[in-house]
Amino acid sequence: MRLVFAGTPAVAVPSLRALADGPHEIAAVVTRTDAPLGRKRVLTPSPVAQAASDLGLHVVKADRLDADVTARLAALEPDLGVIVAYGGLVREPLLSTPVHGWINLHFSLLPRWRGAAPVQRALIAGDTVTGASVFQLVAALDAGDVFAEERYDVPAGATSADVLDALAEVGAPLLARVVDGIADGTAVAVPQEGEPTVAPKLTLTDGLLDFSADAASLLARIAGVTPEPGAHTTLDGARVKVLRAAPADPAAPPLDPGRVAASGRSVLVGTGTSPLHLRTVQPAGKGAMDAGDWLRGLRTSDVVFGS
Repeated sequence: MRLVFAGTPAVAVPSLRALADGPHEIAAVVTRTDAPLGRKRVLTPSPVAQAASDLGLHVVKADRLDADVTARLAALEPDLGVIVAYGGLVREPLLSTPVHGWINLHFSLLPRWRGAAPVQRALIAGDTVTGASVFQLVAALDAGDVFAEERYDVPAGATSADVLDALAEVGAPLLARVVDGIADGTAVAVPQEGEPTVAPKLTLTDGLLDFSADAASLLARIAGVTPEPGAHTTLDGARVKVLRAAPADPAAPPLDPGRVAASGRSVLVGTGTSPLHLRTVQPAGKGAMDAGDWLRGLRTSDVVFGS
């Protein structure tokens, strides 16, 4: 088949490479325009753009799949559109332009976590099992029939970045098999079953830690928002990022929610239940540092997050 592929971040690259290694022709790769990165804000191609260039594929850069992009893709007469984390919606008439429409690799077990941040929302909710789904794209959000899915057990302590990287590798061969099945007529999609949940894009507020919550919920939130938008709190009105934390030793002394104290070689912070062990923090305007070094540098024993 003649394929058009749409994707932008690094998690879409394994799928692009898997399709490029297969028997199908990739007529075009659509990705978002170059973005300013780093302190010098240098315009940088997306990971998908770079991978497509390395593979010698035709690249179309666009932040919206508008009438111009639709016309350019229609001229290629594609049999199938494939989308993996492009960062924009496919609407009519583009949705119906390929002979077989579009399929999407989505990083959840649908209908759980439809939306832009399925892995992040799953971890925040404390899900211990997630997965990847390949489904037929329809106008409604992530509501199409599912061709295939793969379950994935979330490792203890894994962040959203860890899980996304793993699902990108799990999902690539899954997607390639579905494309092959559509080509030879063996692929069968079935309606989604169960109560949908939604996974809207994270905002900075999603990373704000409320230390009156229980320890497990706080660890789940830290995992879900790492690396973006990042877990954070305040101290004397200044933001402090919490980059790494873990359950404290069961014998750790109790602490009031938000209070930070040294206990042996550990730095603890109180929660609504048992304390957490702070490992790595990042104060405003500084780099990441060991929580013990940070606490000693404050030269005070009266440290309460949220102040």
